[in-house]
Amino acid sequence: MQRVTSVESLGKSVRKARKSLKLTQAQLAFAAGVGSRFIVDLEAGKSTLSLEPALRVVDALGGTLQLTDMPDENEPKNAT
Repeated sequence: MQRVTSVESLGKSVRKARKSLKLTQAQLAFAAGVGSRFIVDLEAGKSTLSLEPALRVVDALGGTLQLTDMPDENEPKNAT
């Protein structure tokens, strides 16, 4: 599991996964239904990209995005 703590680390993770699958940026863009420029910008860590297409890219690479250490609505709230 890779820890993603910034847009830059997400971009690096996407690039690493794409290269390990031996995909070009154009091939990944096609598989995810986004433009090649989106892949370039995502891998560069551009902070103004939309989340939904980024999630499609992660999915096209066979990954998932998981949030951890966040309160769950089913967990009891701590009384302070």
